[in-house]
Order: sequence, then C-alpha cells, then structure tokens
Amino acid sequence: MTEKSPTRRRVLVTSAAVGAVGLLPERLAAAADNTAIRPFHISVPDEALLDLRRRIKATRWPDRETVIDETQGVQLATIQKLARYWQTNHDWRKVEARLNALPQFMTQIDGLDIYFIHVRSKHGNALPLIVTHGWPGSIIEQLKIIDPLTNPTAYGASASDAFDIVIPSLPGYGFSGKPAATGWDIPRIARTWVKLMKRLGYNRFAAAGGDVGAQVVDELGVQAPPELLGIHSNMPGTVPDHISKSLNLHEPPPDGLSAEERGAWDQLDFFYRKGLGYANEMSLRPQTLYGLEDSPVGLAGWILDHDDRSYKLIARAFDGQAEGLTRDDILDNITLYWLTNTAVSAARSYWDYSATATKGFFDVKGAKVPVAVSAFPDEIYTAPRSWAEEAYPKLIYYSKPSKGGHFAAWEQPKLYSEDVRTGLRSLRQAT
Repeated sequence: MTEKSPTRRRVLVTSAAVGAVGLLPERLAAAADNTAIRPFHISVPDEALLDLRRRIKATRWPDRETVIDETQGVQLATIQKLARYWQTNHDWRKVEARLNALPQFMTQIDGLDIYFIHVRSKHGNALPLIVTHGWPGSIIEQLKIIDPLTNPTAYGASASDAFDIVIPSLPGYGFSGKPAATGWDIPRIARTWVKLMKRLGYNRFAAAGGDVGAQVVDELGVQAPPELLGIHSNMPGTVPDHISKSLNLHEPPPDGLSAEERGAWDQLDFFYRKGLGYANEMSLRPQTLYGLEDSPVGLAGWILDHDDRSYKLIARAFDGQAEGLTRDDILDNITLYWLTNTAVSAARSYWDYSATATKGFFDVKGAKVPVAVSAFPDEIYTAPRSWAEEAYPKLIYYSKPSKGGHFAAWEQPKLYSEDVRTGLRSLRQAT
C-alpha cells in the first residue's frame, strides 16, 4: 500500500467537513441547517486526478490467467486496456461538468447526509419518481434516463407521461455520507427515501430501481407507505420459496418447470454457483478490501467482475465494440468510486443489508402495492411472467425488452424509459 497520499487526504478532509468532495464555500452557511435542502457542486482538485494517473501508471501487474477465457476472473488483457485508456484518455472533467449542469442537492436524514439529483419536468402534473442505483453502480447509471423521463415530448412520447426525477446516492456511495455505525439496512433506506420525497414536497410518488435499488423498491412495496403509488423493478424478487431453497442447496431443478422458468433456473444456478464471490466477501468481510482504496486498477477489477454478461459487454467495449456502454461510461462510474473513496463504505453496505435480511436478493418479498416489471434478457436472471404474477398480486405491467442486461437504464436508456413510462402510466390517475 502507498504510505503517503497528501492529495487524496486533502479530498477526504474536504469530504468529512462538508459532506462530499467539493461543496462550494458559499454553501457552508446553508449547511448549518443539515435538514435543509442544500445545493451541491462538484469540484475535484487537479491534484487528485494527477494522483489517480500516477497510481494507474505504477500498477504492479500479476501474471496472465492460466486459461483462455474469463473463468478465472477479469482477464489481464482487458484490465490493461482499461488502465491504458484511463491513464491517457478518460476525462473526469466531462462527467463533472455533466453532473454540475444538473440540479444537485444534499440533505441530512436520520443523521446522514444524502446526496441526490432532482430534475423537475417542464410539463404539468408530472409523476414524481425516485430511482435508486445499485452496486457496483452509482448515480452515473441513471444520467441517460433523466431527459427521456422528464422531457418525454422530445422522445416521441406524450407530455402526460412526464416525470419529476429524484436520483439519490445510497448511503456510503458517491457523494452521500458514509455511515459511521451499523444499521443502514434496506428497510431503513426505504424509510429514508420516503422522508426525502416528503421533504421535497411530494405526497404521492412512485419508485424504481435495479440491483440494490430493486431491493429498496421491493421493500417500499412491503412497507407500503401511503405516499407510495407503485414501483417499477428491472431486477424483481420473484423466485418462489421452494425454487430458492433448491438453488441455495445446489439441487437439480424441480420437475414441472416451463421453458421460461427453466431458463431462469439455469441463469440463477450459474450465478449461485459461480457468481457470488463479490457478494459473499462484502456481506461477510467488507473491511478487508483495503486494496480497493489504494489501487485504482484493483478497484476497477473488483467492479468489473460483477456478473458474467455485464463483464463480457464491458470487455467488448474495451475492444472497441461499444454496445450500450462506452469506455467512458464505465470509467466515469469507477472514477466516482475512486475520487469519493467509497469502495469499502459501499462494500460495508452489503454487511448491513445481510445483517437483517430474511430473504435473498431474488426472493419474493411480499410487496403490497402496484408493481411494474421489466425482465431484461441479459439480467442475472430473466424473471418469468408466471413467477412475477405469483410474487406480485398487484402486478400492473410485465415486459420483456428485446435487449439489455443488469445495468438496464445505463445500457438501454430508450427501452428502459419506454418501459417505465408504459409500466407506471396507470398510476397517474391516483396522483
């Protein structure tokens, strides 16, 4: 590990003092009332970006994998291509400017600073929608859907389909505060999101999310606060109890599965056997991941190795075959983790989630509100309609988009936005 890093230490002092990197001095007076909605601006010091490039250049590389595919993890050739592009071509200032062009805010809820983007539609009677990212994603995942959802007429949709969008960073992620104690589990985050929406003046709203965000919206559906009209999920919890039990025990598939259900079984069986390494480590021993805070390339390798189909898509991007995600998309997200020093705090969130969870990520949670489901083909598993109908008694929409995977809003913003508009349209009469 690098013993001294004055540049990053200066960034961390700024973060600890005002909630995140680069809150402008003129905002400090407003920050005295932490429950207020405080405007937020990002300004990363040049020295932090120079330090990042130095660290990438100084990477000590392991030997090449001893297989010809990705079965041992992120391949050396892929990560070296990423590192070369990151060091010489990636421009953080572009994404910083993109974020600063949006209305960004900070507010304190339950003792923790929560960062969020809040874009109001120009159209009247817009439906308020809070959209939650997951791991290893961030607010970067949702940037491409802001305009299609808030400004639908520019995309061939009706003004009556407009949304006001709220995109928060999860606790411990991005510019949100890092919990200093345990207890920030999924139910607490769901309650926090309700408080945030009410603080913004929304007494009726919908919620959407994928990955961890899907857990949050499912939990909102379980809690069913009176303000919540319904939810949209692109990684829904639909796996029946007996299927979940068999998968966890690595048993053969049960008899009587339809072709669609057997396809979902096969996807989940692969993931449960070979894809849970990151989740196990973060759920059990997150503090051990010191290398993620010290090595940019170590962080990048950890983030890339999430699920098989996403990794292959990302690897193709660094081979010059962008399919929804570009090299800059990927590095914008990784750089956000690096500059905010949140690799371990984000990992610790899994420890908090698992400490109180009684259900697995894909299990039925018991949502009691109207639910819209988008089952993307390259998700960790493509939820069958039959399971969705059983899991969600108030299922109002089910769709199988033609393409897209785990980071649906990021990879396929057009398809995702169309599904959110259509899926939640019936809720508008209740606003």
